[in-house]
Amino acid sequence: MLNQLRNIFGKRFTTNNTILERHGKDEAYHPVAPPDGVVFPETTEEIREIVILCSDNSIPMVPFGVGTSLEGGIGALSGGICIDFAKMKNILEINQLDMDCKVQAGVTRKELEGKLRDTGLFFPVDPGADATIGGMAATSASGTNAVRYGTMRNNVMGLTVVMANGEIIKTGGRARKSSAGYDLTRLFVGSEGTLGIISEITLKLYGNPPTISAAVCQFDNLENAVNSVIDSLLSGVPLARIELLDEVQMQACINFSKLHEFNPKPTLFFEFHGSDTEVIEQTKTIQDIMKEYGGSKFEWKNLPEERNRLWKARHNAYYASLSLKPGCLAWSSDVCVPITELANCIIESKEKLISMNLLAPLVGHVGDGNFHLLYLIDPDDANQLKKAKDHNKWMVEKAIELGGTCTGEHGIGYGKAEFLAKEAGSSIKFMKNIKNSFDPKGLLNPGKIFL
Repeated sequence: MLNQLRNIFGKRFTTNNTILERHGKDEAYHPVAPPDGVVFPETTEEIREIVILCSDNSIPMVPFGVGTSLEGGIGALSGGICIDFAKMKNILEINQLDMDCKVQAGVTRKELEGKLRDTGLFFPVDPGADATIGGMAATSASGTNAVRYGTMRNNVMGLTVVMANGEIIKTGGRARKSSAGYDLTRLFVGSEGTLGIISEITLKLYGNPPTISAAVCQFDNLENAVNSVIDSLLSGVPLARIELLDEVQMQACINFSKLHEFNPKPTLFFEFHGSDTEVIEQTKTIQDIMKEYGGSKFEWKNLPEERNRLWKARHNAYYASLSLKPGCLAWSSDVCVPITELANCIIESKEKLISMNLLAPLVGHVGDGNFHLLYLIDPDDANQLKKAKDHNKWMVEKAIELGGTCTGEHGIGYGKAEFLAKEAGSSIKFMKNIKNSFDPKGLLNPGKIFL
């Protein structure tokens, strides 16, 4: 089997140990689980060839973007072949007047952003990392813009997918809505490569807003910060972004990104999109709400370089956190709860961190009830990792108890499979039935999502 792939793909197939190790590990704490080989297709038809070979020989297949996943989603738990999309970088269509585009799965978020720069259009889903569009679709990625523009599920219009038997299917299309049959597009989005291998994606685009403004506001406590967000959403202001950084994360960003004009306090970052008049009205309304909750140091960032500096600091929060504990092992986890339960869940989670003597900066896409902890763990201290796992288990179960979910955007992989079973309850058997129907041999990213 390996020789067959080598004969077909030549240098685009490798069993080099260093490359195998690289493809067996994401950015989380999970141990390396390398594949037996890595292949670099260039077209959907080549993926079909790989899938048929693997299917005929009962060899597992694991799709790979750039490895930025966080829940063990790319580990080759049963060995097999890793299908790397690094050579599928073509932007196939940009339909400017219809505001959509079609890309190969290996195109990264920033590559698409660069191609769209002169079109007057943008793609809003921004998970922070420069992930591939295919990977973002597979995990139903989200990010800082989700409060206004939604997640990948809201912005993927159609897909080309190679099924487990090698059949190529297309789902969805370029129409902005459809009531035709089952919504297979949104079934594949978030399926983490367990139902089919996504090779091409059609995306919804948006016009660049004429005016963009950003703002920062600081609070003495997290409860007031979160409650001000709830009132902001109830006011009907169409916030483009609203991000929360706790005092620990803010201290890290002050040091790392030189935000010395701010204090290490719970902080909200805002962004507003619209006409000049709309943005002025939005910011005035939000400023008044912030004052009611004791918000201070409300600062506007209207110049592009000021806004970019602010959001670059937010996107660099991960690296800023690592600088708090050099040499640490970093493990990011997320949950999502109803907005009204957000303050309770965050405050109790932080109190438990303190009682367990754990260091974990917090950031949150609080406009949709989603927050993340980045556990910073001494790699030589097994007890610290155990405590982090215990805290994460408590936090996830708390979120589910409050009517939320075990993951707002990281996905399940195998890191959260036990929690999906608890969250889904008896419906998990229907998910498994779908998996078995699409992939009867169990060769597509085995060991993920389900226990």
